[in-house]
Amino acid sequence: MTARVLMVQGCTSDAGKSTVVAALCRWLARRGVRVAPFKPQNMALNAAVTIDGGEIGRAQAVQAQAAGVPPHTDFNPVLLKPNSDTGAQVIVHGHPVGNMDAVGYHAYKRVAMEAVLASHARLSAAYDAIVVEGAGSPAEVNLRDRDIANMGYAEAVDCPVILVADIDRGGVFAHLVGTLAVLSPSERERIVGFVINRFRGDIALLQPGLDWLERETGKPVLGVLPYLHGLILEAEDALPRTYAKRDDARLRVAVPAFPRISNHNDFDALRAHPDVECFFVGPGDAFPPCDLIVLPGSKSTRADLAWLRERGWDKAIQRHVRYGGHVIGICGGFQMLGRAVHDPDGIEGPAGSTDGLGLLDIETVMTPEKQLRRVTGTLHGEAATVTGYEIHCGLSTGPALKNPLTTVVGAHPVGDAVRDDAKGSVGLSRKDVAHRVGSYSDGAVSGDGLVMGTYLHGIFDHPEALAALLQRVGVTDAVPLDIDALRDASIDRLADTIDAHMDTARLHAWFGINA
Repeated sequence: MTARVLMVQGCTSDAGKSTVVAALCRWLARRGVRVAPFKPQNMALNAAVTIDGGEIGRAQAVQAQAAGVPPHTDFNPVLLKPNSDTGAQVIVHGHPVGNMDAVGYHAYKRVAMEAVLASHARLSAAYDAIVVEGAGSPAEVNLRDRDIANMGYAEAVDCPVILVADIDRGGVFAHLVGTLAVLSPSERERIVGFVINRFRGDIALLQPGLDWLERETGKPVLGVLPYLHGLILEAEDALPRTYAKRDDARLRVAVPAFPRISNHNDFDALRAHPDVECFFVGPGDAFPPCDLIVLPGSKSTRADLAWLRERGWDKAIQRHVRYGGHVIGICGGFQMLGRAVHDPDGIEGPAGSTDGLGLLDIETVMTPEKQLRRVTGTLHGEAATVTGYEIHCGLSTGPALKNPLTTVVGAHPVGDAVRDDAKGSVGLSRKDVAHRVGSYSDGAVSGDGLVMGTYLHGIFDHPEALAALLQRVGVTDAVPLDIDALRDASIDRLADTIDAHMDTARLHAWFGINA
């Protein structure tokens, strides 16, 4: 038996495709349906490490959580990670195949489609249902040729499509009718209904428009989903639009919004914490007074370090530390804290070297091999549990690594690529080394404890690690917070909206569920 497939496409980016897919996955899982999320092609710098040792878009990891299954590379077979305005690293089945510009990737799409269909076939054989997320909008007619992300995929596997539009943007009926207008006849026929997302107000005032839409298009409105305030879900890519300003916050945290910032979901726990005011600092902002600066991950560490310097923020960070402020660097941000970052082979951009901030006694050399690990452990010297994952290129060496931030367990290189604590080095030193599961040290802490760095994404996610790190930067007896539990509760809220606001009779019929 093959899985039943339903695809969710959107009139625009950020229409709510990711959340609707997560909601449907949890709704189906509650009914005992073995369901898998799927996104044929994703473009995002927020990524997750999978159970099979690859990386996928973070949104698909959230959808896997909603479905109650571990994240797998088949859930997102093609991931594009932009490293410039015109180019991206192309990741297929969890592993990089190279950097390509837009023209080069367009030619590569035939190969990419083979990977997409292979993943689809495996999931179809293993699950009862697949809920698929499109990318951007099917109305992008310039991308129709060799499309693998929207209707090209839907036509290839012959699946029905629901179309989501965001009413909060305005012009929702024009979005829906206009999208239908630019589709081909076979694509238009594939649309089985509409979902209007982020509605707030009296549904009675909207009803005449819904009636008109159904008469005009001949297609049903499957649901009008309300605007849900306070959802805590990991963003697919875009930075949060707002943050909670807390006048009574005990800790102010500033995060530079690098042009190529990656995995900014690392800060979800800080942004949700009632004792913390956490905000991103944009390019037009003066660097504000704060207690803690966190340097986030970066897809292009040297380019973002140069961007930071152009704004004088390097001096602001160094001054912050001189006056007793704390700094934490994560992944690329950790590399920036050292003396220098070297990229002799041009892995992340033009070959060369860049001086670091000089706050930790390490240097980093970019290497072609990417570390992809899911780990658990503790803060070094403490019992506080740490969970996280590594996604990075680079070998960091230096005396500061002898005072690590964490001790973790995960798959790591064996032989001469294993961390040598006597030399103070961590990372891959040669290609295609064997791996084993074992404990190793990660990151570094300055002698005065003011500067900390780690390669672990998700360093704040475990409640024990969050509490311990907040204590290290001066917040004792912080309110306990479990970000994973909050995310799961948000997914449950999404699934509840399916029951309350969508045509569940049609959903039961599509997925073969007895009502």
